[in-house]
Amino acid sequence: MTTGGVIPDRALELDILSGLGPGGVLAGVDEVGRGSLAGPVSVGIALVDADVGQAPDGLRDSKRMTPAARERMAPKVRSWALDVAVGHAGPDVVDGRGVIAALRWAARDALDRLRGPLPDAVLLDGRHNWWADGSLFDLDSALPHIPVHMRVRADASCSAVAAASVVAKVERDAMMVALDERHPGYDWARNKGYASPAHIRGLARLGPSAHHRTSWHLPGVTQGEAT
Repeated sequence: MTTGGVIPDRALELDILSGLGPGGVLAGVDEVGRGSLAGPVSVGIALVDADVGQAPDGLRDSKRMTPAARERMAPKVRSWALDVAVGHAGPDVVDGRGVIAALRWAARDALDRLRGPLPDAVLLDGRHNWWADGSLFDLDSALPHIPVHMRVRADASCSAVAAASVVAKVERDAMMVALDERHPGYDWARNKGYASPAHIRGLARLGPSAHHRTSWHLPGVTQGEAT
């Protein structure tokens, strides 16, 4: 089902939850699409408490799962977590505000899609606390001021973050497949907007589409050119 690797567990999230008191809710958060040349930046949020139990068997960091395994895992994750949501920020947000502000925009979108109350704390993958790193450029996407816990490779070691990574990857991949049907020639169904040889050839031949991040240096494209 997976390609192996570290098996995520609940040790860190249960430790955090123990400090939140009875009824505490933790958000596992992960992003996908940050380095893509096209398409949205997407943020997944999986809410858990101390009582959700063990994560589904086979859950891993989404990057270490095959596409078919991720597709099978996504509904299991949604059944396991208290709630799950994915938010998106399009290339216009990335170009106009920068990728960090776009991450916060996508996280705000994900929070707005949750059905229940806001989490009491966040467990975020990586070293950079972009959740709290607001600026004058993204005041309209302000995130709640709650404790943020950082863990490098949390998507590989922590169940809630791995769950968020899977649902975000599955949802964004589906968006890129749909965009490929509307804008053929960039091979987005396969590369999901990343800089594959086929994508670069498409850029050189067709120029950038409205779904490309034109503020970035796009290989084979004259800056400012768009189709």
